[in-house]
Order: sequence, then structure tokens, then C-alpha cells
Amino acid sequence: MTTYNQLAGLRVNYVSSDPTLNTGNEGQVWYNSTTGTLRALVQLQAWSSAGNMNTARQNLAGEGSQTAGLGFGGKTTVVVNSTEEYSGYTWAAGGNLGTARDQLGGAGIQTSGLGFGGATTVVVNNTEEYDGSAWTAGGNLATARYLLGGAGTQTAGLAFGGFSTGDVLSAATEEYDGSAWTAGGSLGTARYGLAGAGTQTAGLGFGGRTTVEVGNTEEYDGSTWTTSGSLNTARRLLAGTGIQTAALAFGGLTSAPAVTAVTEQYDGSVWTNSTSMTTARRNLGGAGSRSARLAFGGFTTAVTAATEEFNSTIFSPATGAWASGGNLPAATTAGGGVGIQTAGLCAGGEIPSPQSVINTIRTYNGTSWTNVPGTLTTARQQMGAVGTQTAALFFAGNAPPGDLSVTESWNGTTSSPVNSMNTARRDLGGFGIQTAAIGAGGTSPTPSNRTDVESWNGTSWTTATSMTAARRAMGNAGTQTAGLIFGGNPGGGVIATTESYNGSTWTTVNSMNTARQSLGSFGTQTLALGAGGGPGPGPAATALTEVYDGTAWSSAIPLTTARQALKGNGSNGNLGFLAGGEAAAYSSATEEWTLGSSAAGTASTLTTS
Repeated sequence: MTTYNQLAGLRVNYVSSDPTLNTGNEGQVWYNSTTGTLRALVQLQAWSSAGNMNTARQNLAGEGSQTAGLGFGGKTTVVVNSTEEYSGYTWAAGGNLGTARDQLGGAGIQTSGLGFGGATTVVVNNTEEYDGSAWTAGGNLATARYLLGGAGTQTAGLAFGGFSTGDVLSAATEEYDGSAWTAGGSLGTARYGLAGAGTQTAGLGFGGRTTVEVGNTEEYDGSTWTTSGSLNTARRLLAGTGIQTAALAFGGLTSAPAVTAVTEQYDGSVWTNSTSMTTARRNLGGAGSRSARLAFGGFTTAVTAATEEFNSTIFSPATGAWASGGNLPAATTAGGGVGIQTAGLCAGGEIPSPQSVINTIRTYNGTSWTNVPGTLTTARQQMGAVGTQTAALFFAGNAPPGDLSVTESWNGTTSSPVNSMNTARRDLGGFGIQTAAIGAGGTSPTPSNRTDVESWNGTSWTTATSMTAARRAMGNAGTQTAGLIFGGNPGGGVIATTESYNGSTWTTVNSMNTARQSLGSFGTQTLALGAGGGPGPGPAATALTEVYDGTAWSSAIPLTTARQALKGNGSNGNLGFLAGGEAAAYSSATEEWTLGSSAAGTASTLTTS
């Protein structure tokens, strides 16, 4: 019988544990001596047919996610103003645009969308904002244009390139703040029919046409465009999605000219070919992330309503697998966690025997936990926690018989009381650092679940803008001026809603794929992780892990141990940990995750011995 060595010219690696499953070891084969299995890693990428749009059209704009997409405007045989919303299965009618147009730009999500520019019988500069049911007028573009690129959100949008009046090629970039457009840095190459991805401060523009189709790619940092690796297939009238370091380009019109189905994926520097679309087309709409993409409408040999979904089992940015760390000295739930994987800290929480709220502080060195001499001045659970192992802030929480407003500052040795929050609460969200933090939501006797937010300046708490959705027991990540809140309990059931914070305003962005509360979380506003949690109190905990890339949530490798009320670092670093929590019983387990490493995947078992 022919062996793998004879076929591939390589010996099978003999290992005691599976390697990190990422694109770096795609195609490798190994034997796991611990499990007695021969395994391999193959990236599976595929487009599959989905429910057709209600109205076939081309030249439309698209935004949102694969399970909550938005398509609007475009052209049938005439320019239209209709909007359609995608649920992950079918399209349904949404509110009409105020101005019918095609060849417009789009940004945002299904419940907070932005449409700008385009053409009626003339080139227009109109901007409209969508709230999930109706469009309202926003600030006009400074330069009327069509066939332009778009990226970002409703309150931080980006418009670039296109044709202005008289079919003059444009390199202009404009930035939207939720009410008005201002000039940004110009593209290096003026062009039209290009695609966009990313955010206002980390944008991506690719493809398009000058006098010929181009594959040029440029990255935007909030002020300047920089040239990066070109598409392998030069084209215009394509669609794009994702973020600056993980984007997808698909469809379009080549220099042949011919309609193409070619799909390419971008890793922050280089484009590589991926699985082609089922239906070649141009002038199409797109939504979603690089690993979970939606394509709809466009033109093949005629206007089409066809919808396709793209899914990938290995994607970027994602992460390596969870790895077991050292156990906590005692099983603990609902503590406060800060720091990074190699310098972590957990404070307070509740232990089961005897069942009591504690004031213990423990530090983690990446291998083991140690009880330190210093303690919280007030024993508590369900608190807000931000900062590092040597500079942390703990605020509010619960110590029977009531909720707390007490705030403490930890210097690595001693915890000292500082000014209290204005409102006592527990199960709140928190992100930031010791001297600049946000405490959001939570629950207290009146009202039971809160929307109100407080901001900490290193000395005192002041009232800040309230969240859109009341909630408690949510996940959180980021800084005081670039934060993220996701999931939680609004007061009966659980939600998947995600909100981003820019220091003054909350914006609803794409929801998590799975609604839950009491989840563990860490990361930044553009690269965050939520893991575990559950539908409510009791043993019904999940191990599900999701990663947010600044645009959409994607499923990743689950926790080894399903649990809820677990804690990790809520606001700092990319080396994450989650410790403690509960399912059927309280847990002492610690799991470590390197956020932002190579993309995650799933290995296939070839044989079992």
C-alpha cells in the first residue's frame, strides 16, 4: 500500500498534542500519540446559494452581516429606492430610501446603516441614515459622486474615489461623524468602481478602474492612504468586506472585459485566491466579515436577485486554540479579572464552601496563581474591574445584603478606597484603565436593569452618555474612548446586541451570533473576544467563543470547559485568560488564549487506532 511518505515525500509528525490550528499548518498531517489519532488540517471555503432578493437589481449598496444584511437602492430597469433586510434565510422589505438612486456607497449595519452619493438622472451628494425601519436625511457629501468606495459605521463613515459630475475621476476621501462630512487624505490612485472594507481609521480600498481595470490596494490610517499588495485579478464593480487585516474581494468586471466569480482574501499585505462564487457577476452588493460573507444582486447576463453565502473554516484575524492554565487556589465565580495572560489578577468573587463573598486577591504569572497578602477593603462579587496586575480599579458589585458603589484602587500591593460611583449596582460592564475607565449598565433595585453610564477620570465618577440597551452581565472590551459592550441580560432573557463607544456616543453595531449573559471577555474595540456564558442562572452554560474584528462577530474554537460568570481581562492586551466561573458547580479552571494570532481552524481525524 502506498504510504503518506511515498505520496508526499514527508514523514508524518509524531506529537503528544495537536499543534495550534491555523493557516500556518494548513495541509499538514500528524499523529497524536495521546489520543491515538492521525489528523490533518484542511481549510474549507465555500460559497453556497441562499434565498433570493425580492427585487432583482444591480448597482446597489450593501452592508451588515451574513445573518443581518442590508441591501438598498440600485437599478432594475429603472433606479429604485427599495431596501431589503436579510435574516440569514430570507429577504424582507425595509423602509425606502428618501432618494431613489444607484451606484451609491454604503457603510454600517442593518439597524444603523449609511447610504451616500450615487446617481439619479444626475450625480448626487445625498446622505441618508437607516435605523432598522426608516431612512432619514444626513449631512451631504462635499463632492457629489457615484461608483465610489465606502467603509466604516453610521457615525464614523468613510467615502472615497468614484466619478464626480462630468465623469471626472476622484481621489477624494471624506469622513462622516454622524452629522457632517469632512475632508480626509486623498487616495494615491484616483479611480471608480472600487470596493471598500474596514473602518474610518483602518480602511481598505481595492480594485476599480482608471483608464483600465486595476488591482491597486490602499490602506487608510485615518489621515493617509498607503499602497499595499495588489489584487491578483484586476477588476472594477466588485464587492468587498471585512477589515484592513482580513478582507474579502469578490465578483466584478475584468479588463477582458468579462464578469468574474473570482474571490480573493487579504491578510493585511497579500491577496490570495479563494473559492470562486457560484454565479459570476458585477455591480453586486456585499455584507459580512471575511469568514462569513454575503453577496447579493448584481448583473450576470441580466439583472439578478441571486444571493450567496461564503463561509471559511480558517479565517483571520482569529486565534489559536484555548490552552489549560494553572487552576485558581479555590473554585470561584463572579470575581473581577484584569491584566494579561502572563500577568493577570483576579479579585473577590464567591466561593462555594462555605458559600461566601471574599476579598481575596490572586495574581497569575502565566503558569500558576498566588494568593497575595493584600486584599480588597470591601469583599464583593459581580464588580467592574479594569487595569493591570499592578494598577487596577475595582468598582461597584455586590456584598449581601446589598449592592455597592464603593471603588478601590490597587497598586500591586495595597487596595485603597477612592471616590465611590454615583449609583450602587452589580453585574455591570467596565472597560479602560485605572485612571480612565467606564462603568456601564448593571442592575440595582431601581431600576432592575440599567442603561446609565459613569466615567472615571482617576479621581471621581461623572455621568456619561447612556447605552442604547439596558443590560447586565454583559461582555466588555476596549478603552474609555474606544469601548465595546456585548451580550447580557436586558431584564428577562438574553441578548446578542453589541454597542461601541467613542468616548461620547454609543453606536449599535453587528450583534453576536449567539445571545448570552455572564460571558467572559477581553480585547480591544476592533479585536475582542467573548466566550462562555449562558441563557440564565444554573448549569446551562456554553463553551462558545466568538471573535469581533471591528465589523462582525465570527465563531472560533470553544472553551474546553463550558461555564458562565467567568472572568478575564476586560480591557487590556491581546494575551487573554479566563478563570473560574460556574456550570453545575463552581470552577477553578483557567484557560489561556492568544488573541490576534494566526487563524483558527478545525482538524479532521483521518484514522483512529
